[in-house]
Amino acid sequence: MSRELIGVIFGVTSPFEFKFLVSDTYTKKGDYVKVMQDSDWVLAQIASITISNDSFSLDATSQLASAKRLGNTGEKKIAKSTVIGSKDNRGQLIIPKMPFSPGSKVYLADSPLVRKTLGLASGEAYIGLLEGTDVPVKIDVNKLVQHHCSILAKTGSGKSYTSGVIIEELLERGVPLLIIDPHGEYSSLKQVNRNREDNLRMNKYGILPRSYDNCITYTPSNLSLNEVADEVFRIDGVNPSAKMLAQLIPTLNNSQRDVLYRSIKKVAPQKEFYTIADVIEEVGHDSSNSKWNVIDSLESLEATGVLSECPTEIEELLCKGGASIIDMRGVDPELQDIIVSKLCYEIWEARKIGKVPPGMIVIEEAHEFCPERGYKKTASSVIIRTIASEGRKFGLGLMVISQRPARVDKNVLSQCHTQIILKITNANDLRALSKGLEGMNAELEEEIKRLSPGVALFVSDDIERPIAVEVRPRKSSHGGESIKIVEENQKEEHKSLLATIFRRDEG
Repeated sequence: MSRELIGVIFGVTSPFEFKFLVSDTYTKKGDYVKVMQDSDWVLAQIASITISNDSFSLDATSQLASAKRLGNTGEKKIAKSTVIGSKDNRGQLIIPKMPFSPGSKVYLADSPLVRKTLGLASGEAYIGLLEGTDVPVKIDVNKLVQHHCSILAKTGSGKSYTSGVIIEELLERGVPLLIIDPHGEYSSLKQVNRNREDNLRMNKYGILPRSYDNCITYTPSNLSLNEVADEVFRIDGVNPSAKMLAQLIPTLNNSQRDVLYRSIKKVAPQKEFYTIADVIEEVGHDSSNSKWNVIDSLESLEATGVLSECPTEIEELLCKGGASIIDMRGVDPELQDIIVSKLCYEIWEARKIGKVPPGMIVIEEAHEFCPERGYKKTASSVIIRTIASEGRKFGLGLMVISQRPARVDKNVLSQCHTQIILKITNANDLRALSKGLEGMNAELEEEIKRLSPGVALFVSDDIERPIAVEVRPRKSSHGGESIKIVEENQKEEHKSLLATIFRRDEG
């Protein structure tokens, strides 16, 4: 990439922005440029480019158009740039105190200057390239985990693909992960990416395909219904406390909870080991009319089979060097909510006493488990909010992924200090982002609406300003691809049939 002179500043300037007359045909919106100010290079980014030609009046242009001789003699290409600043010896970003002088030369910025000024010089997790450049974007793993992360995008914009890239980087660095997977998209981490298009793009990013065998997939259903699962997930069903059962059945009202508490208080002293079946029997002896709803709820919980005498140990779900994937395909949404609530609560308590190592909980479809107040009530909301606000103190991070930012709890989103945003066009979702994203303005909203496929807006406390990142290909297989309704061969057959019909009509 050339580092030659690309323009000269003109007109009214300020310490925060300037315009320059572009002298080449390659400069484009989004390019990073540099200008010498007070013996130091100052970084700026081109916010917009316009082209004008004062020699073309409306009449002259009309005449040229009718003569089919449109030209560009006297054409002026003008770039408007936003100043980012320069880094001092302490690594602090400094904004110039004086406006830029008209006549100052503008150069295309070199990669080391861009990395240093934007704060991209350190970090381990490689997520892609700064858009339009060869500058790698790497993020600090410790800060990503401890300060939480959100990945937000409209359906089909690549949120699950991008989350897979982040998860790969965390796995390669031994970060313990628990992945809540409602649609069964993440078991493919165990498979090598053989997508031809991805494999061709890997050369550009300097990576190779690989699989992650340190992932174990659990199903709350059974192995015959979920063939990709390695193990079943079960909750301890021996001697269940009233508090635990109340957590698993959040729909109980106060009078129904009283029935539950009374029944367990009676059955617990009678048996050394009791199960939900014993509790149901004891509830049946209660005199309250509320008992029937309690029995119905307990029987529904028992029928799921998720309570067991051989439960999944919490220590095996969050352990060093691997990921546990809770694949909930085919599981009733209410049961999914109960499982997420129970898992998050147990991991939170276990982490506080050091029973499990520091790690991260990844929650796909986060709007279903921690919805904004007013949308719906879930059992898992309270504990997810708690982890979002206090998890940093105990080394427990959250990654929340959603296609509907407006429906995710704002308290949770506001605690995510790393935000990765792909294309979003819904007005309500954009408004929700503006409430939780510092520095959000109309230009940034417009940029989010126009993001290209595979490009994400990356916002972090460690980076001086939001940046557009071309997300690298996944090394492992992507399990969240849309199912093709019409295969390529069917398309070709359809085209051939249409061509035959047209030829027959013409004849």
